[in-house]
Amino acid sequence: MIDFRPLNNLSVHLDHLIKGRLWLKVIIGLVVGAGIGVLLNPSVGLLSETVSLRLADWLDLPGQIFMRLVQMIMIPLIFTSIITGIVSNSSDNLKTFGLRLSLYFILTTAIAIMIGLVVTFIFKPGQYIFKLGGFPNSGESQITPADKTNLIEDIPNAISNLIPSNPLESILTGEMLGVVIFTIIIGVAITQLRQETASPIIRFSEAIQKICMIIVSWAMLLVPYAVFGLMAALLSRTSVQIFLGLGYYIIVVVLGLMILLVFYLLVALVVTRKNPLKFLKAIREPLLLAFSTASSAAVMPLSMKTADEKLGVSSNISDFVIPVGATINMDGTALFQCVTTLFLAQAYGIELTIMSLLLITFTVVAASIGTPAIPGGGVIILASVLQSAGIPVDGLLIIIGIDRILGMFRTAVNVTGDLTACLVFEKLIEAKSNADILADNNQTALKNSS
Repeated sequence: MIDFRPLNNLSVHLDHLIKGRLWLKVIIGLVVGAGIGVLLNPSVGLLSETVSLRLADWLDLPGQIFMRLVQMIMIPLIFTSIITGIVSNSSDNLKTFGLRLSLYFILTTAIAIMIGLVVTFIFKPGQYIFKLGGFPNSGESQITPADKTNLIEDIPNAISNLIPSNPLESILTGEMLGVVIFTIIIGVAITQLRQETASPIIRFSEAIQKICMIIVSWAMLLVPYAVFGLMAALLSRTSVQIFLGLGYYIIVVVLGLMILLVFYLLVALVVTRKNPLKFLKAIREPLLLAFSTASSAAVMPLSMKTADEKLGVSSNISDFVIPVGATINMDGTALFQCVTTLFLAQAYGIELTIMSLLLITFTVVAASIGTPAIPGGGVIILASVLQSAGIPVDGLLIIIGIDRILGMFRTAVNVTGDLTACLVFEKLIEAKSNADILADNNQTALKNSS
């Protein structure tokens, strides 16, 4: 077995953020930013529209810098973390463990989408916007029914394209699913090397991880200012009526995320007999940090440390499940994308058929798997979901403005899903180990009796 130091050792770079109550500073930034944004809105009459727009651009600056810094280090951090997780497992474990983990993630993503469909059809948040006149529509982003058929026929090609023919292109374009699959293949290949050959690669990965976490700690210093600026800029540009409609949409998304969180707590209770309140208390720190930063990739070291020390999960499991989950297990993001797609359809007055809903479900599952684990990643990928359903993408300009608020909630739910998966697979492997021991004991008893 190759010796390595797990990524959770790097959580020291995040400790000062937790002790400094970053989450509280973020909430203060939200409230103060909302107040300033209302005052800057041209409708109040204190500033002209030109001055208000210029101030909004400057208020956006800290948030843009934060997002760029996290985007810059996301791929190297995910790449090195997955490799570290793979080399900690034997190749025999990976054959069954990886397949089961993928099936588990797909199942929970499908459940998240079903929750999103139900809450959106019940509460219909887009109808309020539609009554106000709807969102702007350039008329250029809808696709024809024939295009939808082609999308279904292209599913085999989409599956074959999961393996990137040019990994560098996937890295440069930020195509996370291709990066993850390429990394997993490389990680499995590394396990076949001799220790003296593989050790320099592992040491290099550790160095890259540490560099990335130092940059993340720098970026997180901007978070309260970024949230303040983004909130102030949003309310300075948005009319009060539209914001009320968006507020109803935000409530529906958060309600769906809370239902998904309850589902995770039930899974932890049923599978591992873990008390839901004790589970939430144990994972409190990574959840607060995820809420503050809206980036599950940035919280990975703390999530691993929490899984190992407070949930009793083996580091061999957490070092693989959490990095993979940070890029593939995006249940909160899938729910958000589903609700947003239906919300925009309602806002534009578009009636969706059963076939359209099935297509949305399939596309959201595929899109959420490839969603970057960064602030705003869900909106970046959402355009493909809208296009597949024939819904104009113009409304995304409005959604982008409030995405930071929703991003904090869905990232906390995503991190909860990753930690729940750690508990589930720790229990499965423990049960398998006990079954193997029992089988060995039975064989020994049979030999002794004979």
